[in-house]
Amino acid sequence: MNDHGRDWDRGLVSYPDPNVETIDPRFSAYALHTAAIERLFTGTRWSEGPVWIGDARCLVWSDIPNNRMLRWAEETGEVSVFRQPSNNTNGNTRDREGRLVSCEHDSRRVTRTEHDGTVTVLIDRFDGKRLNAPNDVVVHSDGSVWFTDPGYGILMNYEGHKAEFEQPTRVYRLDPVTGDASVIADDFLRPNGICFSPDESRLYIVDTGASHDPDGPAHIRVLEIEGRRAVRSRVFADMKPASSDGVRTDVDGNLWAASGWGGPETNGVVCFSPEGERLGMIHLPEPCANLCFGGVKKNRLFMTASQSLYALYVEAQGVQRP
Repeated sequence: MNDHGRDWDRGLVSYPDPNVETIDPRFSAYALHTAAIERLFTGTRWSEGPVWIGDARCLVWSDIPNNRMLRWAEETGEVSVFRQPSNNTNGNTRDREGRLVSCEHDSRRVTRTEHDGTVTVLIDRFDGKRLNAPNDVVVHSDGSVWFTDPGYGILMNYEGHKAEFEQPTRVYRLDPVTGDASVIADDFLRPNGICFSPDESRLYIVDTGASHDPDGPAHIRVLEIEGRRAVRSRVFADMKPASSDGVRTDVDGNLWAASGWGGPETNGVVCFSPEGERLGMIHLPEPCANLCFGGVKKNRLFMTASQSLYALYVEAQGVQRP
């Protein structure tokens, strides 16, 4: 990583920001020469699950070990507690009606926060057995909820409660109206970050199996979707020696992937073309766990990285979902 004298606490940097790296000339269309990486907040133990709440002009994200969710207000820059305790919530998204959908480690369930603030349990069991610890989640345009269940919340007490696995590590699709759930994929060692392509014909899923087994996978796979099923699967990008976590697509179909755990030079966000070619990288001083697009024009990339929240204006725009 090239800090070039960067004072992260004060945010001082010369333009163009040297920590925004162009790997392929195509990335120049998305990198702004008069925008710098900003540290918006620091003081978490492990930041995760950012979700933009456009109608409230705020970002909500998880601080898993501190058992809380935080809110950053765009208008004032102030950070406040959104929910505590949060059942060690990890991934968050919004459904087609703008309701918050969350993966809770400690309670081992996926929940929906209604408009009046009450919490509805969408799923906590499959085939009569408890889920492991749902991790990340995305909502399809048909309203179905797709989520990963790698079990990190029961591996140790730091992010939940240590417990025995009752299910294989899987990816699920849930119909929140009927409550019917089905297995989308069961061949991931640790299925983690998840997102759709703009037209929802592809589903990207991160496998962080290398965190469990050094010889395990640290790649992003892409699954072709037909209706309610995944019909084909292949490796989209191998992140080794690093690993990814959360992922998002922009309107051009590029995939923006959190990166880290492979040395300081791998900490940040990598932008891939729809074909899996590395276009550019945003270097951060901490491993990045997750990200989302937000702001009025959906052109601000928010990045939850270890103890901090970062943001960068880009010329890319996130897919217009609630």
